[in-house]
Amino acid sequence: MNDDIIAAVATSRLEAAISIIRLSGTGVIDFVQSFFTGKIKDKKTQTITYGYIVDGDEKVDEVLVSIYRGKHTFTGEEMVEINCHGGVFITRKVLNLCLNKGARMAERGEFSKRAFLNGRIDLSQAEAISDMVTANNDEASKLALKGIQGNISHFIKDLKEDLIQIITSIEINIDYPEYDDVEIMTAETLLPKSVSLREKMNKIISKSQNVSLMKDGISTVIVGKPNVGKSSLLNALLEEEKAIVTDIAGTTRDIVEGSIRLGNIVLNMIDTAGIHDTEEMIEKMGVEKSLSLINKADLVLVVLDGSRPLEDEDMMILDKTKDTNRIIIINKSDQGCVIEEEGIHISAKEAHIDELVDYIKDSFDFSSINGEDAEVLANQRQLELLMNASKALDRSIDAMKASIPVDLIVEDLYDSWNNLKEILGEQAKEDLLDELFSRFCVGK
Repeated sequence: MNDDIIAAVATSRLEAAISIIRLSGTGVIDFVQSFFTGKIKDKKTQTITYGYIVDGDEKVDEVLVSIYRGKHTFTGEEMVEINCHGGVFITRKVLNLCLNKGARMAERGEFSKRAFLNGRIDLSQAEAISDMVTANNDEASKLALKGIQGNISHFIKDLKEDLIQIITSIEINIDYPEYDDVEIMTAETLLPKSVSLREKMNKIISKSQNVSLMKDGISTVIVGKPNVGKSSLLNALLEEEKAIVTDIAGTTRDIVEGSIRLGNIVLNMIDTAGIHDTEEMIEKMGVEKSLSLINKADLVLVVLDGSRPLEDEDMMILDKTKDTNRIIIINKSDQGCVIEEEGIHISAKEAHIDELVDYIKDSFDFSSINGEDAEVLANQRQLELLMNASKALDRSIDAMKASIPVDLIVEDLYDSWNNLKEILGEQAKEDLLDELFSRFCVGK
């Protein structure tokens, strides 16, 4: 772990009343004292001192300096925060002075990374700090705060404890088989405990998936054959002319994107090229891209032209989307309907889409999710690791039911346990940490 002194601007790079320059590292209080007129060398932790930042005999700025001592600071090492005037020029001048005196510019997320490496926070708490900065609604900010307070750490540690009790029971019986009948123990004790633990994991996974959709938005793909009104629907939902609309088939040759908020739901919309047989190269590439997006989407809006009988292309699209989370939309209701397919009737051209909007809101009801929820994960990385842990536990449960030798069962249990550990960063690799913390702000 590097203990050199790092520095960065921790506030916005815009003109403001105050800017904060944050420094951390061994000896940083003595370091700042060398160019600060106030006396901080012998001050207690968490004190604020008035004075001037000086460069030789020149006063650079009138400031307040906060000092933090000991291992209970944010980074787990000495920290100093210089509160200077918030002009862009003067902020840069004070920062450059710090760098010229021997500090180095902090990397993105390096303060949080040091906090993690020094044991002040675990990886889930570090990620929650980033989530707080990027939160775009009240519930997301509440969930981030719970993560900072260690909420994820608590329930993941509980899952780990349940799992290690199962593992320990098996390991003892492998090493000391005379103490118990391992087959009876597995069937009567460990199997029910394992099933109960899997149910806990899956409950958290289900809630976390909804939280992810609430935070990041619902990936929504609009599909249909050419000229059924896909682009008109996109424009009606976005309430702007985002996509070109004509009566000419094949106008949309590439994807068109936009986002819309429906209450507390965000739809990340993608209007795709019309799906149909074509020999024209550019159109064909657009159709292939449209088909590839179907299985990746959280929601598929299948648009049919209600004023014309269903054609082979419609049937092919209905078949390809049958296993997706889809809504069938019968468009052009203003022209009458001649098809019997069940769906929501709209007129995208006339922007008569209220029934569709209400249906989407009801389908993704996040009202039960709130920032006080005790057991939800914050991001896709954590969610995938818990899903991996659940799958590994599934394999061990199947093995228990099949009376497979316990020394083989325990390998899947360890796999599950290692995935839980990785959620908290207990065995995170250096390249993973570099990637994660590179997404943070510089001053974090």
